[in-house]
Amino acid sequence: MRHRISLCALVLAALTAVAGCSDPGTGEPDAARSPSQGSTSPADLCTTIITKWAQKIYDSGDKTYGDYQSMGLSNGQYLILRDILDAARAERRRETAAAGRKLIGRQARDRCAERYRDGGPSGGPWT
Repeated sequence: MRHRISLCALVLAALTAVAGCSDPGTGEPDAARSPSQGSTSPADLCTTIITKWAQKIYDSGDKTYGDYQSMGLSNGQYLILRDILDAARAERRRETAAAGRKLIGRQARDRCAERYRDGGPSGGPWT
């Protein structure tokens, strides 16, 4: 149950950041606040959620990936997750488990930055 609650909190935070809700402290729309005031970029959010799931699956030793919608990922983010996990598992076989974990963080950051460099995919929120 704790797993579902934390996932729900993460998805709720993501939706709140994307929806442009107002800041309860000031009543200002989030769009009026500068990034230094706490907004999360789509690339940073992507990095956070993909890193979380990749590390969880990698550390569990599970060979499957799970359902992307239950993880709160878009199809494109899910493809990144799968690629990263495949690369991390290969790195674990070549080097160490720690090397695979480092690869997860590095590739999630790089792949999400690339995915959102122009603002994001144009095919809707689940692409």
